[in-house]
Amino acid sequence: MRVLDLTDELGAAAVRALVGLGAEVVRVPAGPPGPRAAELHWYAGTRVTADGPGVLDALAAAADVVLESGPRLGLRGLTPAGKSRWPGRAHVVVTPFGLTGPRRDWLAGDLVAASAGGMTWLGGRADGPPKPPPRESALQVAGAHAAIAVYLGVLAGEGGLIDVSAQQAVAATLETGAISWIHAGAYPRRSGGVYAHVAHRVFRAADGYAAGGYSGSNRMWTDLLAWLDETGEAADLTDEKYADPVFRWAARPHVDEVVARFAARRSAASLGEQGRRRALPWAEVSPADRLSDNPQLRDRDFFITVDGLTDVGYPVTLPGRTPPRTLDGPRAGGTWTSPRRPRGARKLAGLRVLDLTWVLAGPYATRQLADYGADVIKVESRHRQDPTRFQPSMRLRPGAGFDDGGYFLNFNRGKRSIAVNMRRPGGPELVRRLAAECDVIIDNYSPGTMAKWGLDHASLGRPDLIAVSMSGVGQTGPWRNAVTFADTLAAMSGLTHETADPGGDPQGLTFGLGDMVAANAAVLAVLAMLAEGRGGFVDLSQLEAMAAAMGPALLEQQLGAPATGATPSRPHRVAHRAPHGVYPARGDDRWVAIAVDDDDQWRTLARLAGIGEAGLSLAERKADEDRIDETLAAWTRTLDAAAAAELLQAAGVPAAVVSTGADLTDRDPQLAARGFYPVLRHPVAGEVRHEGSVLPARVDRSAPLLGEHTVAVLEELLGGAAVDPTVLE
Repeated sequence: MRVLDLTDELGAAAVRALVGLGAEVVRVPAGPPGPRAAELHWYAGTRVTADGPGVLDALAAAADVVLESGPRLGLRGLTPAGKSRWPGRAHVVVTPFGLTGPRRDWLAGDLVAASAGGMTWLGGRADGPPKPPPRESALQVAGAHAAIAVYLGVLAGEGGLIDVSAQQAVAATLETGAISWIHAGAYPRRSGGVYAHVAHRVFRAADGYAAGGYSGSNRMWTDLLAWLDETGEAADLTDEKYADPVFRWAARPHVDEVVARFAARRSAASLGEQGRRRALPWAEVSPADRLSDNPQLRDRDFFITVDGLTDVGYPVTLPGRTPPRTLDGPRAGGTWTSPRRPRGARKLAGLRVLDLTWVLAGPYATRQLADYGADVIKVESRHRQDPTRFQPSMRLRPGAGFDDGGYFLNFNRGKRSIAVNMRRPGGPELVRRLAAECDVIIDNYSPGTMAKWGLDHASLGRPDLIAVSMSGVGQTGPWRNAVTFADTLAAMSGLTHETADPGGDPQGLTFGLGDMVAANAAVLAVLAMLAEGRGGFVDLSQLEAMAAAMGPALLEQQLGAPATGATPSRPHRVAHRAPHGVYPARGDDRWVAIAVDDDDQWRTLARLAGIGEAGLSLAERKADEDRIDETLAAWTRTLDAAAAAELLQAAGVPAAVVSTGADLTDRDPQLAARGFYPVLRHPVAGEVRHEGSVLPARVDRSAPLLGEHTVAVLEELLGGAAVDPTVLE
């Protein structure tokens, strides 16, 4: 696939993902090069040419796709009327807030996008300022959706503009950050890495830190309790009352205290090793500088070499293709070297997906496919319970049952549900018959589960079938049987370690960012296979997807990275911008994010805030950052957060409210104007708001009741053939 790349930092992650999937990219940079580590990481394998008279039009004429990003008013591929200059091409445009709506001209980099979309609010210590996830996660999820949009444009087989809002990409990636407000009238607060809806957190070990907990199936608790009991450290947790998950959840502070004492007596590595051996979701919090020593990643040949340096690999590798393992950095040369291949249209409407996923990563992937038009058939059962249906802490809605829990409603809309007991002898056989009628099959079970049921790609014997298995660390390798949650994957990948404030403890994340990253990779894999018109088995490691999201961390270790100047009270500082941070606003726990990109923006901010010395260079501002931040904070404290953001954006300074779930769903005029929280009617819950789709999509069907479509699906796909009724439960 030929891609003309006109991106800035908003679209860089899309470029890297497309190169990893085999696209040939010619880049016309939107500005001067960034730091060498960033240029090598995001743009390795691309060819670069300068803009000039007729250059863009000539390149666009020979491309399959144009990928562009930046502020709306600075886009090179739009006409004055806001149309694409190249209507015959799929033209994907990423802007901070979208091409339409009252804030379409607002500016944002990672910090402002993360704040406007709700990520920043969820991070940081309870006694400190909100803090976004590390490694420009907001821009990375925006880039992932841009790459998905590229393939949707190719599959449509027609030209057209596809509008990607970075704010919406972030707002779709919060797990319970907004939907808890929709369903319960409350939203998560930053807690230093203690999850609000599952019993997982970062624990201090004897020599470091480990991530783990005891949510999930009953086995997760009983096996952890057995581990504690073996060593005589279970305290009173062996009392029968703790076997009740409702009681245990209510007693979480005490349970956490007992587990914390247990963890503190052991090394972080031993907690991770024992967790893997016992099939429990525990992992050592590994620093990024040890990522390349990870035995699982090394065994699977994950890393690549760029200009002789080691870099993290790609989120997903397609079957039957040797991914690029040795790449050049961006190189001069403004044309493609491969012939353009004709492509036929293949929309997702009519595509049938057999969904064998549960919890978050898999359901979010299949929900996206349903939004884009696929017929997603979810196989589930009360005998193999999805925690998001059956675990009370994940239902969000007061008094909700397994059919109307808020978490399940949000991540399973648009699907059809069939109830099949896979523990009965006839269950797997029935699902195999259904698989014969489907185009795609997706699971996120442990390695070996699908083969045990005869549902793996090899057993099904259909070369045209696209099968994606989203296991925690992959189907092969020494850790292949590891049981993982989002927090353990973040710990393994190096991300959790980077959540620490300078000199402080790692805080972890309080939402399933790793699940969302892996889900986007799965969607990309399916769409790429469809675009290539072939089937095959995709072995998707959620750990690899998460490690790929570490950005240029490994390259920075080899090349060096400038000091950021971050402190425990100012953890948002970066080397190449100042001021750059989250500042208190008027009211209780209200904050505004401000990120100055250049000297012009600094002069404007200095005038508005009365800081003085508007002529300071970046180096001078960094040297005087403490005083500037203190003065700026004194000014923002006098202002309402929304008013401050409006004032600054009107003057051309990137800023945004650090949005809570209530801000996003009830008070954000941009998300409201773009219809990001549509209302769907559910037969039990009634009318309920949902998180919308990042890309143009069909969002008009609520989540199914358990087994709601069993009879209809069996009649439609199996034509009334005999089915053992004892497996339909």
